Amino acid sequence: MPAHTVTTVGVDADDTLWHCESLFRLTHQRFVDLLAEHGDAAHIESQLAATEKRNLRLYGYGAKGFTLSMIETAMELTHGEVSTRVIREILAAGREMLTEPVEPLPGVEHALARLSERYRLILITKGDLLHQEQKLASSGLGDLFAAVEIVSEKDAGTYRRVFDRHGTGADQAVMAGNSMRSDILPALEAGSWGALIPYPLVWAHEAAQAPADHPRYVELDAISALPDWIDQISAS
Repeated sequence: MPAHTVTTVGVDADDTLWHCESLFRLTHQRFVDLLAEHGDAAHIESQLAATEKRNLRLYGYGAKGFTLSMIETAMELTHGEVSTRVIREILAAGREMLTEPVEPLPGVEHALARLSERYRLILITKGDLLHQEQKLASSGLGDLFAAVEIVSEKDAGTYRRVFDRHGTGADQAVMAGNSMRSDILPALEAGSWGALIPYPLVWAHEAAQAPADHPRYVELDAISALPDWIDQISAS
């Protein structure tokens, strides 16, 4: 099989196929407003960010872990005297995140349909297993994927395992997504191609420097450009 043949395409979910970070930002602001009497916005945001980062190894990624981090931060900011009203409001915000309707971003369904006709299309996403499964089902995109991998972390080893399991190895696979840190850099390290599809909002934890002049990296304007770019790889 030629070295430039692509057999498998991995695609991220949150902020690549549907909105996610915008909902987190709205909930962040709601939390800041709830705790406004205990500090200015910058201080509250800083405390919440530190708690989130500290808890990632315990709770992983997703709305449930974020809700627990909000409660913990509220306890810290109030020195353990957070009111039951605030706790109820935080829990309500968390439930709303879990039940928010999912609508694919523009161009997603058509691009995935094209890709699924020619390649093994794999959804590779981080987050809570149940919530990610619910979002995929709600999106109506599930039938387009040959496999779904919901992982605790995205690193080079994860991509090697996934592309070995569902394809013909990382060197004949493409990973596409909006996160430089999670979707692109570890996929390139594993030997895959990486296609960044930027989203207007980026969680600070997912930000990273783009690789300089990497032969297997590209930044695309939209997911609609992904099928043609992959076709060009196999044709080269």
